[in-house]
This record gives sequence, C-alpha cells and structure tokens, in this order.
Amino acid sequence: MNQEEEEPKGHWMQRISFLLSLAIFSWILATFFISLGGDNLLSAGNVALIPITGTIVSEESTDLFGSGGVASSTIVDYIQKADANPNIKAILFEIDSGGGSAVASDEIATAIHKVNKTTVAWIRETGASGAYWIASATNHIVANRMSITGSIGVIASYLEFAGLLAHYNVTYERLTAGKYKDIGSPYIDMTPEEKNLFQEQLDIIHGYFIDEVAKNRNLTRNQTEDLATGMFYIGSQALKYHLIDELGGKEEAVKYIESKLNITAEIAEYKPRTTFLDIIKNVFSEQSYTLGKGIGDAFATKTQEKSTLSITT
Repeated sequence: MNQEEEEPKGHWMQRISFLLSLAIFSWILATFFISLGGDNLLSAGNVALIPITGTIVSEESTDLFGSGGVASSTIVDYIQKADANPNIKAILFEIDSGGGSAVASDEIATAIHKVNKTTVAWIRETGASGAYWIASATNHIVANRMSITGSIGVIASYLEFAGLLAHYNVTYERLTAGKYKDIGSPYIDMTPEEKNLFQEQLDIIHGYFIDEVAKNRNLTRNQTEDLATGMFYIGSQALKYHLIDELGGKEEAVKYIESKLNITAEIAEYKPRTTFLDIIKNVFSEQSYTLGKGIGDAFATKTQEKSTLSITT
C-alpha cells in the first residue's frame, strides 16, 4: 500500500516540476522575442525623462558579467532624439551618479548645451564629480537637501606591483620607444619627474571642469576654484554656494518646468527595453561582483594603491 501511495505522489511532483519549468522557459522565450523588436525608448508625453545612474562611461559594456553604468553614447542619442521631437518641450535628467569618465561627462554636457529646449537636472542621492558637471550644464538644478553634490575634482589611481615583484624576485624588462611611453606602468615606481608630468595633465582637466562650472552656474572663476577642492556638499550646502537652484525632488523639478513653460507636464521616459541579455546579466551580476571584489581585495593587500592612467571625474 505504501508503495502504491508514493507512486501517485511522485507523479504529481514530476508534473508540477515540468509545468513550472515550462512556464519559466516560456517567459524567457517570450522576453527574448520581445527584445528583438527594438528599443521602445519613448512613451507619449511632453517632458522627456532621461535617467543618468551609475558610473558614467563612454560606451556600454558588452561583457556578460560587466557592472552597470550609463554610456555617454546612449545618453547623447536620447538627448538628440528628445531635442528633435516637436512634442517634447523640456528634458528632465534624473541623476544618481558619483561620476565617471571625464570624456564621457563632457560629451553629455556638450550635448545638453546644444539643446534648444528647457533642461532641468534632478539630483536624487548623488550628483557628484562628472555627474555634477553634467547637471551644471542644464538650465535649472533641483537636489534633495541631503543629496551628495559637487566634488569638483579629478582623480587617477592604479595598483603598483613593483614592491610585490621585488618580494618574489621578479624583474620587469623595460623596452620602449619614447621616454615616457610606459609612464604609469604598475610594474615600476613612478619617478618624481613622471609624477609631476602626470599631475600637470590632471590639473589641466581640473581647469576645464572649473571653467565649465563657472560658466554654467554664472560664478566667477575664483568663486568656483574655492569650491573645487574635490570636497562634496550636501544639497543644503550646495544651495548656499549656488551650485544648485532649488531643494526638492521630482515634484519640484516638474513644477519648475510647468511654471516656466506654462504647460501641464506629461512624462515620457527615454529608456531602452530590457533585453534577454539584460535578464541573464542581472541573474549573474550580484554573484560575479562578489567574486571579483573578493579577488580584488585579496590582491590589494599585497600592493600599494597610487595614481592611475584611468582618469575620472
């Protein structure tokens, strides 16, 4: 009797497992075919909402396990499409980023300057460094009173392995055509002369950053230099220093647009449709990040962190 009772139970479990697997497979398959239909970038509305979240980079990563970020090539494309759309009267940038590539940040800011419509930046949690550079290019900045803004500075860093190589009696053979071709190589100590040369490049980029903020925010260069220490400011401080125009959130940003243009705002979000690859990446991103972080932390304990050729704002 027990064996006869267990067999139907086993059949039911197999059926449930099969149906569940079929449902999951059908959902993935449907999502895959939907993703092939192209990007549904814009819904009906008169105010384009363009999110700028995560690290700002020049191009989107094609790496399956790559970390998230926002590509300037994508954002510039959205800006141009919104500007060309006669139904769009204003562009609202939802910013939550600590910055990223200096070049990518400049590309987005330049695209904003070319827009012939009202532009507003809404800083949620963070609008710092390169993200603030972008925000400053808009006509009006709204930020939460406790948000992180500013951080007008440039950083470059890298891991130097010279001490580690010496510890294991490993040598680095230098073969270059050009005195400074391997400047910043992690395998050798940077000389005082090389450090000075590299610092000069950072100072030039910092100068560009200061000039842009001064022009965008109608501040003198001296005023901006005093604020451009790389220090961040919370929203209430940023208002005091004229780095933003208003404290608040999305509601205040939308009200500004409605008041300025005398319209009733209807939000149209520019956002790429989720693809099948995005789903797979989301499944593995958390695990791969944890693994990568563990490896990086273990390796960093045997190295010394200094300045890098990867320059970010």
